[in-house]
Amino acid sequence: MTRAALAPALAFVALVAGLLVATPTPANAEQTGAVVLVGTGGVSWSDVDEETTPNLWSLLRDGSSAALSVRSVTSTTCPGDGWLGLSAGTRAGVPREGSEPNPANRPCPEDPTVVDGRVTEWDDYLDAAEEQSFDTHLGLLAEQVEDAGMCVEAVGAGAAAGAARPDGTVEHYTDFVPENLLVDLNTCPVTLVDVGALRDPQDVADGEFTSGSREEQLRAIDQRIGQVLEAGPNGADFVVASLADAGLSERLRLVIARGPHFGPGTLHSGSTRQVGLTQSPDLTATVLADVGLSVPDAVTGSPLTSDPAADNSERRARERLTALRDLDEASHDVHGLVEPFFQVFAYGQLVVYLLVLLVWKGRIGSEETRTTVLLRVRALSVAAASVPVSTFLANLVPWWRFPLEMLAVVVAVLAFVAVIAGAALRGPWARWQLGPMAFVSAVTATVLAADVVTGSRLQLSSLMGLQPVVAGRFYGMGNPTFALFGTATLLLATAVSSWLVLRGAPGPAAVAVAVLGLGALLVDGAPFWGADGGGPPALLPAVVYLVLAVLGIRMTWRRWLLVAVAVVLVFFGVAGADWLRAPADRSHLGRFVQAMIDGTAGDIVLRKAHQNWDILTSNAPLTLLVPAALLFVVYVLARPTSWGSRALQRSYDGAPTLRPGLVALVLMLAIGFAVNDSGVAIPAVGATLAVPLIVSVSVGFLLEEARTTAPTRRARRRR
Repeated sequence: MTRAALAPALAFVALVAGLLVATPTPANAEQTGAVVLVGTGGVSWSDVDEETTPNLWSLLRDGSSAALSVRSVTSTTCPGDGWLGLSAGTRAGVPREGSEPNPANRPCPEDPTVVDGRVTEWDDYLDAAEEQSFDTHLGLLAEQVEDAGMCVEAVGAGAAAGAARPDGTVEHYTDFVPENLLVDLNTCPVTLVDVGALRDPQDVADGEFTSGSREEQLRAIDQRIGQVLEAGPNGADFVVASLADAGLSERLRLVIARGPHFGPGTLHSGSTRQVGLTQSPDLTATVLADVGLSVPDAVTGSPLTSDPAADNSERRARERLTALRDLDEASHDVHGLVEPFFQVFAYGQLVVYLLVLLVWKGRIGSEETRTTVLLRVRALSVAAASVPVSTFLANLVPWWRFPLEMLAVVVAVLAFVAVIAGAALRGPWARWQLGPMAFVSAVTATVLAADVVTGSRLQLSSLMGLQPVVAGRFYGMGNPTFALFGTATLLLATAVSSWLVLRGAPGPAAVAVAVLGLGALLVDGAPFWGADGGGPPALLPAVVYLVLAVLGIRMTWRRWLLVAVAVVLVFFGVAGADWLRAPADRSHLGRFVQAMIDGTAGDIVLRKAHQNWDILTSNAPLTLLVPAALLFVVYVLARPTSWGSRALQRSYDGAPTLRPGLVALVLMLAIGFAVNDSGVAIPAVGATLAVPLIVSVSVGFLLEEARTTAPTRRARRRR
């Protein structure tokens, strides 16, 4: 039976490895020609209109456009960060001086200077890159171009940092002088132009100087862009990108490309897998690909391509602008709402746990009102469990267009909560104690799976999904999504298997668990869907354990050891197969394998551990919710008949696979915490779904008991 138990794990390793290896990856296009990258900063799509920015408007109308995530090594990006990121093809940052403990709140430094053909601040940039531990290779862009026998021209101070070699030298550099642009822009196949960055006087850190109002800066930048377009070489691709934030407010910026390879339309990035959404490292990849060079492994972006529009009419340009503004506004607004949402939701759940404890102890409600109290507690628990999936469904409504974004998104979430919880409590499945849990879990798993398969649009800019401004992940299963998806899958498998076991069919129950589990593993791990390397190693042992428990096979230390070996095999199998893909298509696990080869994996491990610690110690709701929820589950698993948890023992008696299902759930959450980036979010988010549903099951059995004993109590009182 042990070998049979390992079969799903080995089959999944082979399946995912085959899918990863077999997945076609786009080859670098053999393009030749010239490319002019015009860099600015602080400009968003909300700044673009026909009157204030006529040159940006014409580029929008005649070229391909997208929102650009500019996140660097801190939450806010300085102009220098953007230019260094272009140089390295990955995250990089300039050192910032100031008294603020968070570097993101310190003033951005002044533009770099070039003396005797070398960026004078380059040594400071190299020291900062080493401290930031992002495996950043400053000077990579210039090195790649010059190794191919071509040159890079830098026009303007910021462009010098982007065009510098690894030693900080710049062979071709000039200041931005409009009268000289005709010569400067026709010197090299690759030209980087700094037209100045917009720094919002109302938003910059204390101590940072700004020149002119926001509108004055914007008009000047647009004018310089027009001068570059007029003087640039014929037949070149022009890429205009806002590489930085305007101050302390982080949000998406803009990128537009026009030329032989970019007609009217919307830009698409292979690294984000989203039409209309790109990230800064894509710019480095695009410049290299545009002059016929391959993109090295160190570049974490992909060459931009165009999803063409039917024409370059003004109407279609306005439609694209509206869509891009929506993307920007949604990502900006939701980012500010995530923390207050989690605070209210986390503290609200802690209150629910306290109320349930008082109900279990008989401190709330009398014998006459016990049924009513239990009904309300059950409804409240099911409603709380319906909140997570409703935060994704809320993105079906353009809540960010309303004046009060928080109110709009709360109303949208509550509307879906009412529908889902109402169906869970009123459908035919509600007669069974595990029915509401099965329904909410099925809805959650189905919605998330459908979203991942269709491109992750519901996750994007949702309260519990992917945050484009953070630029951690743009598609597939992020940590919160996996936590909800895995939890829903295991709870649904628990409900289905209990129903079958009660009908004397343990074999079909085990098959049902295996089918649900392996289906979830495929959705989560397939590179063209979930593309999640850390999820399968957490979910697989949980599914294997539950299958064995349903079949009545006791777990010995040898079997636990085999499960642990399976976890390691899955982790490195998925990571190794991911590494075999093209560098631009790798997930964080594939890049981790490359880091092991390069000898820089230790830096990644330390940085990720630091991120986990920061999340755990800097977010009070998560800090409270993680230990409270896990201690609750472990306590009632270990002592189901002890103080306050007799209801769960009744649940175990009425649902034969509930206890092993909860053990499998704890196993998945614990492994997910250990092997994932920012993994502390996995048990916290998983608990937001699991604990209310466990409570609803326990209360369901108490409700049945109360209804059964009520006639007896009434008869005794009559006597």
